[in-house]
Amino acid sequence: MIKEVIVVEGRDDTVAIKRAVEADTIETGGSAINDKTLRKIELAQERRGVIIFTDPDHAGERIRKIVAQRVPGCKHAFLREADATKRGDIGVENASPEAIREALSRVRSETEGMDPLIDWEDLIEAGLIIHPQAAARRRVLGELLGIGYCNGKQLYKRLTVFKISREEFAAALAQLEDEGVNH
Repeated sequence: MIKEVIVVEGRDDTVAIKRAVEADTIETGGSAINDKTLRKIELAQERRGVIIFTDPDHAGERIRKIVAQRVPGCKHAFLREADATKRGDIGVENASPEAIREALSRVRSETEGMDPLIDWEDLIEAGLIIHPQAAARRRVLGELLGIGYCNGKQLYKRLTVFKISREEFAAALAQLEDEGVNH
């Protein structure tokens, strides 16, 4: 049984989570998340803790951001886009139980007010911003680090709030290079 309550987008996501692990969920009802649902998430965070586990797409990121801003201290689980895609549809409901368990095993906690361990120049030097293949490189790096895909500015923030160390960053970059993602 997972101690924290898992925040998902809809009923099909709850079904997928329960196939993979024993856990309680709160469904946001998609991107039209309302105040009543946010209050339930706040209460869950107070009592048990919360893991935000939304789809690896624009709508999922929007919901993740809304919940994280309203309910500080949430943990985050990220599915790889490839693990969440079935016949062109992206969503937690498409992921295998193994992919869901893997994402939950790599949960990250937010820490606000941290000084960055990786700076903007590191991202430029690594070809993660201002580079023709930057988006592809960020996608792979986000999957390797378990922090999801994001644009350059979001990557910088996630590296900081999830306390990604220089060692973790360097190891993920080395693996990215080994996988031949253009530099």
